[in-house]
Amino acid sequence: MITLDHVTLTFPDGDSRITAVDNISLTTPPAFVMGITGPSGSGKSSLLALAATLIHPDSGHVWINDVDAATLTATETAALRREHIGIVFQQSNLVPSLTAREQLLVMAELGGDSRRQRATIRERADDLLHAVGLTEHSGKRPAQLSGGQRQRVAIARALVHAPSVLLVDEPTSALDQERGAEIMELISQLTHERSTATMLVTHDLGHRDSLDGLVTIVDGAIVDTDVPAEHQRLSAASR
Repeated sequence: MITLDHVTLTFPDGDSRITAVDNISLTTPPAFVMGITGPSGSGKSSLLALAATLIHPDSGHVWINDVDAATLTATETAALRREHIGIVFQQSNLVPSLTAREQLLVMAELGGDSRRQRATIRERADDLLHAVGLTEHSGKRPAQLSGGQRQRVAIARALVHAPSVLLVDEPTSALDQERGAEIMELISQLTHERSTATMLVTHDLGHRDSLDGLVTIVDGAIVDTDVPAEHQRLSAASR
């Protein structure tokens, strides 16, 4: 689960400061896809950066399961991110020289995993490539894959350490409508199958059916909420 508890984020602007995220509280439970939408410059990416622990809020708390990320050191935050958070960016950002399978396996090397953990990662990599429909393409490099296939690899890579939280930024922005719909359906399927708490930034509400809930942000604040009643109660009861 991920809970943003009254988080505010500002940036310097000359002699004053601009508020990018304005006192937002939002909870995303396991096996739930929370969509975040709003106009350009509304604070969606800043909110996702806070959720990813890439930046600390000016005030408020970011809870990843039962850990308050805002209180951690830089080293502790990096470990939390590596072990519990998967991130999918707008662009797939794959390493050109690595095959689809190697894109996933390199995460074990970067994480400094033990030999036993690496064996588990290898098994999970094959499982994930099968889950995203790329088993037959596991030996191909990014240049040999379509845009949709590269995004599937990026999703599998983000899940290879079995994170409890998945953060996705505009996953369909570089895809046509058909491929975009396939990616959204895949994210929804994997979220529910693997009990991941997923926050997903999108500008395309044509994929609304793939989301379990949706909040709209304008000028850094939530202005509209389309979330099941039982989840609203959960958010109200969160920290």
